[in-house]
Amino acid sequence: MLPPAPSGGSIELQHQPTPAQSEILTPAALDFVARLHRRFEPRRQELLQARHLTQLRLDDGWRPAFLPDTARLRASGWRVPPAPLDLVDRRVEITGPADRKMIINALNSGADVFMADFEDSLSPTWSNVVDGQIHLRDAVRGTIEHVDPQTGKRYALGDKTATLVVRPRGWHLPERHLLVDGTPVAGALFDFGLFFFHNAAALAERGTGAYFYLPKLENHLEARLWNDVFAAAQFDLGLPRGTIRATVLIETILAAFEMDEILWELGPHATGLNCGRWDYIFSFIKKFRNDPESVLPDRDQIGMTRHFLRSYSQLLIETCHRRGAHAMGGMAAQIPIKDDAARNEAALAKVRADKEREARDGHDGTWVAHPGLVGLAHGVFASLVPGPHQLERRLNDLHLTAEDLLQVPTGTITEAGLRHNIDVGILYLEAWLRGSGCVPLYDLMEDAATAEICRAQLWQWLRHGALLADGRRIDTSLVSRTLHASLEHLRRRRGDGGRLDAAADLFEDMILQEHFAEFLTLPAYEQLTATTVAKE
Repeated sequence: MLPPAPSGGSIELQHQPTPAQSEILTPAALDFVARLHRRFEPRRQELLQARHLTQLRLDDGWRPAFLPDTARLRASGWRVPPAPLDLVDRRVEITGPADRKMIINALNSGADVFMADFEDSLSPTWSNVVDGQIHLRDAVRGTIEHVDPQTGKRYALGDKTATLVVRPRGWHLPERHLLVDGTPVAGALFDFGLFFFHNAAALAERGTGAYFYLPKLENHLEARLWNDVFAAAQFDLGLPRGTIRATVLIETILAAFEMDEILWELGPHATGLNCGRWDYIFSFIKKFRNDPESVLPDRDQIGMTRHFLRSYSQLLIETCHRRGAHAMGGMAAQIPIKDDAARNEAALAKVRADKEREARDGHDGTWVAHPGLVGLAHGVFASLVPGPHQLERRLNDLHLTAEDLLQVPTGTITEAGLRHNIDVGILYLEAWLRGSGCVPLYDLMEDAATAEICRAQLWQWLRHGALLADGRRIDTSLVSRTLHASLEHLRRRRGDGGRLDAAADLFEDMILQEHFAEFLTLPAYEQLTATTVAKE
């Protein structure tokens, strides 16, 4: 049971809620989040400190391996509980921010599952986060509607909708607009706590459950923390154990070595694992950032057929199927291109090839980011996976080692790749600082994960003086000249400029600084909250 508030404790909102937000930020709901914070914040801080210590070991040359202390657990034949009925078939999942119109369109898209995102595709402004909870409350009850202010078009739910899954923020992100006893609560507990408090009982009454995607875990102890949060929350609200079911995104290189352990720690709440490919590539760069032998080539050369990524994907499939869990594929970043038929067909061909690879390898489902790709993905999986999943499929001949997961892909670093990383980084950050976390750029849907790849690659290339394909060395002068030339070009193209200067300053600082910042979104969030405080 969650402990009562200690004597003298305080719960402070940093903004006056609107009347609609007050329906979410009720005293009872805030008290529930506060109790989660008081019970679990010390452990969260310990785990974040453990991440730091692990990074110091990596910087000294240590390399991860499968845990010897849990070898017996990996060798035993345990399985996770069967998936609830509305998560049995998840061959196509669509993802997007918890925006009202997006929620309606995604639930109506024909996808089997919709993941409403409070993390990488959502800029965590106060209104985005709290209004997102309003939208999800209305979606759970089937009352959500939206009228486009420009066109007057009305959006409402259809008769058949996707199963709703929610992704809260990662353990590293704070929510600075809610202070408990003077300390910001974890964004993860804020997002989870408000959604669960307001919707868990209503979901159970409708024959479904409170389903979550868990991002950015680095080890099984972080999964254990989530499991304890789930157990305490269910007990506190008088709901049965297992009302919550969770799928974990394996999107860090360290978590790839602990897939069995992560599923084990989630126990009755586990349903599957997902290949969070973009964050996984970012994690690979970040964790081995100080190793000159781990420098990666241009981002567009790092596809899922590269050995280290293919190994990770196949290991996830075999691990999940051995445990009776769904093995979910990743998201292709391509989006439909309306004004160029040839480019559009080329983009769709890449998506089709990616989804065929996933289905043939054994994945039970896949991700898309745009409703226009749901039909394509459904067609691929319906033809190659005629049943609701392929949990019975095993990769019995798969024998992977740590070296397979750690093999550095070869390739080239080009001036075009350098410029592209700079352009995408500035443009994404500019949109993020304006409150948009999901941005179509150069025919791809970019979110925080892909922006992180851009930033991390630039830092890594500069740190190790990597050579361009034409023989030039990447140094501070080259990066700064290219960045400022890009900024001038973007200013001319954009006209008003928006927040380009602030985005470029932040991006350049993070590339040039001596010590690598763990997440782009942490210093960006400081700017975001400073801006919203000034406005409000």
